[in-house]
Amino acid sequence: MVIFYWIAFLVFIIGIGGVAKRIASPSLSEWLIICFTLFTGTVVPTGFLLSALDLTASTLSWILVNFALLGIHYLLWTRLSPGRRAIPLAAILSNRVRTFKVWYLELSTYLKFLFLVMISTFIVVAITNLILVLFTVPNEWDSMTGHLNRAVRYIQRGTMAHFGGTNWNMDTYPKSVTAIQIYTYLISGKIENAFKFIHHIAYYITLASVFGIAQRIGRNLSASLFCALAYGFFLDFLMQAVTTETDSVLAAYLSCLLYFLFSFYATKENKYLYLSGMVFGLVLGHKVTFVLLMPSVFVIMLYTVFLAPSFAVFFQRFLKLSISIGLALMVYTLPTGYIKNIQVFGHPIGPPTALKHQSVERAGTIRNWAEQGSRNVVRYGYDFFNLDGIRNAQWGYDLNTVIRKPIVFLEDKLQMGLDEETSFTIIPFSFQRRFDFYNANPYWGIFGFALILPLIVLVFFRVLNSRVHWFLAAAFFLHFAAISYSAAYDPFKGRYFIETGLFGVLFLLLLFSNHRLSIIKPRRQLWKAYIGMVVVLACVSAVMSVYLNVRCLPISAYGHESALTMDRIAYQTFARPDVTKAYQKFDSLVPQDAVVALATINDDFEYPLYGKNLTRKLITINPFEQGLQPIPEEAEYLFYDRSVINDTTKIKALPTDIRLGTDTTMVNLIVKGEDHYLRKLK
Repeated sequence: MVIFYWIAFLVFIIGIGGVAKRIASPSLSEWLIICFTLFTGTVVPTGFLLSALDLTASTLSWILVNFALLGIHYLLWTRLSPGRRAIPLAAILSNRVRTFKVWYLELSTYLKFLFLVMISTFIVVAITNLILVLFTVPNEWDSMTGHLNRAVRYIQRGTMAHFGGTNWNMDTYPKSVTAIQIYTYLISGKIENAFKFIHHIAYYITLASVFGIAQRIGRNLSASLFCALAYGFFLDFLMQAVTTETDSVLAAYLSCLLYFLFSFYATKENKYLYLSGMVFGLVLGHKVTFVLLMPSVFVIMLYTVFLAPSFAVFFQRFLKLSISIGLALMVYTLPTGYIKNIQVFGHPIGPPTALKHQSVERAGTIRNWAEQGSRNVVRYGYDFFNLDGIRNAQWGYDLNTVIRKPIVFLEDKLQMGLDEETSFTIIPFSFQRRFDFYNANPYWGIFGFALILPLIVLVFFRVLNSRVHWFLAAAFFLHFAAISYSAAYDPFKGRYFIETGLFGVLFLLLLFSNHRLSIIKPRRQLWKAYIGMVVVLACVSAVMSVYLNVRCLPISAYGHESALTMDRIAYQTFARPDVTKAYQKFDSLVPQDAVVALATINDDFEYPLYGKNLTRKLITINPFEQGLQPIPEEAEYLFYDRSVINDTTKIKALPTDIRLGTDTTMVNLIVKGEDHYLRKLK
């Protein structure tokens, strides 16, 4: 059956490519972007339909419904774009190869050097990341507690319906990306690393979109490729290409949306309004943090769609885009779980506890919110000013400390209290973030603070003139402010600026188009040397981020074993080393097909407990904020935390229970692990 599944998947992908050929203009990047949109736009509603029919675990049902919905897409788009012939993809590909050959030969020696360094680096990190995707299992914190944990649970239950998980994300997080993960896992023949498929593909689709947007704005091949490669070296985005985290997929959706909006501006073809509406529904259904991006997206819509020559034209555009968004919200957003969250928790996002932990409510009064939010703006600005990637090595850390001394001195003299004030922070701000934070969640690296951020400021205050870039600057500042004021400061928020980077990276176009900044013009040796230094350091930081990422090391480093050879349990509990031995002992004592009742807490890693083949059945008996439930009859084992089951709870701890060996003496942990126990019930 596995061979049949692979053939069906291949035919499905070919079918998507065929439908995309009838929608796309003669552009390879646009064809790829539309393929991604059709893939997600087909698989996501299939997941909702199968969940309602309790067929989430049926691979054959996924195949049949996906083909049916793809057929609907074909009929829909042929009617929306009547008379459009399929683009000659082979001819376009051949033409692009010839174009790039001629382009490279005609480059100046300086630009040949820049692109040779960037493309070589990109090939190295791309191959390394592909190896890591294929040969390492997931181990990210949120996936161990929520995202992948619930994906397996949905497969076991046969539905994505609300069930009451230990971690609140298991029930409240939108189910769109989980549907895609389930599909790719099942269609691959239950290969665990297929969970990473959508995230890895999202990395490359985003780069294609950045290239396409840059082409729509600047129509300069060198500038467009420079922007795409630079964004590929934005460090947190680069590192998420090997994970199952959700921000990279959000960036892919947003980049597709921006591409369609700028394409409408360039061509005035209505299909781009319809595609924009479709992606709008997909991205809001993917993650609620897209709400923080809505003001920025509206600014781009204002520039690309709503600034019309007459009210009649404006109204026609507004109507088409609004109807498209409205229909997409019904298909892609409403079924993803927001309505169920309102029914269960009284809020579309989740329970009050989680909201108070992360939202504006944490700030208290409006005055304090305004004051602390302003501090957050500066805090995140300070976090940007780091040699991320490079400071993974000691020499880079020392260099980073030296170059930051002036801004640390400035903060001290201005007495801004960035590290003293903690009322609107989750983890307090520090001028030297701990290694775990900057290694796992870097920002943009040197491209950000040494080049892009200064360009944004200069354009926004009209020192440099570019109409389109002024709107992009406004979009950038709106999202930066939304992140700073909407929630408490958190050093892990570097990942939220992945989307902000989509606006920022397009300012690199000015290096090729602005007469005061152009690196195409002769002479300007000092300026070109500076740009060359930034590019080289960015490439070095990209390699160091990938090869010195302790969460997923391709080689042994820092005294840690390579992720490619590491023990599965040790690798998946890397962020919780104090529970590694406990989980290894559990894995050795409990059969792979056992039914296990879980009396655990919100922060516990549950995903490793499914076993190497994800075949153990886990049953939550301490659902989030619902209290301890009875042990079900079918359970063969009980895995529990001593803080949950003790002498005062409904289920008593027994002297015969096996303590699994949790290390309660380990220090310097982000969150301490619980004291785990095991009981054989049958």
